[in-house]
Amino acid sequence: MVDHPTAAFSTCDLCDVHKADDSGAFRVLPPGFLHYGGKGAFCGPVATVKCFEDNTLVKAALDTPGQGRVLVVDGGASLRRALVGGNLAAAGARNGWAGVVVNGCVRDAAELRAAAVGICALGLMPLPTEKRNEGQSDVAVQIQGVWVRPGDWLYADEDGIVVSATSLLG
Repeated sequence: MVDHPTAAFSTCDLCDVHKADDSGAFRVLPPGFLHYGGKGAFCGPVATVKCFEDNTLVKAALDTPGQGRVLVVDGGASLRRALVGGNLAAAGARNGWAGVVVNGCVRDAAELRAAAVGICALGLMPLPTEKRNEGQSDVAVQIQGVWVRPGDWLYADEDGIVVSATSLLG
C-alpha cells in the first residue's frame, strides 16, 4: 500500500526542483487534462492500460486492489467515447486507487465528483464504449507525446501532471 499525503506536494515545486533534469526520468504532461474526480490532487505508482474506445481492461484494472496506485489509460486521445464513468470511479475509490488519468474522455460528471478518487481526462463525452475485450495492460504508453511506464510515479494537482521514474516524496 502506498501512502503519500497529497497535501505534501505541489507539481510546481516538483518542476522547480527537477527543471534541469534532462535524463528523461522526470517528465511533464502537456496542458489539457481537466480534473473530474473527488480528489483534486493525487499521486502514486503507475499502472497502465492501452485501449481505444473499449474500456474492458480499464474496468478489470479498477476492480482490483489499487494499493494507492494511479491508473494511466491511453485511450488514443479519442473524444468519441468515455472510458471511465461513475461506476468505474466508484470501483476505483472502493478498491484503493489514488487516481486515474485518461488520455481520452470520461462521463457521469456528478458521479465522478462524488468519488473519493482523483480523475483527470481530456473532456466529457456521454457515449459509453463498446466492449470488444481489446487492449493491453501494463505496457509503456505515450500520453500526449510523453512516455509513461508501469512503475513510474505520477503526481497530479490543479497545476498539472508530472511523471518520474522514481518516487519524489520522502
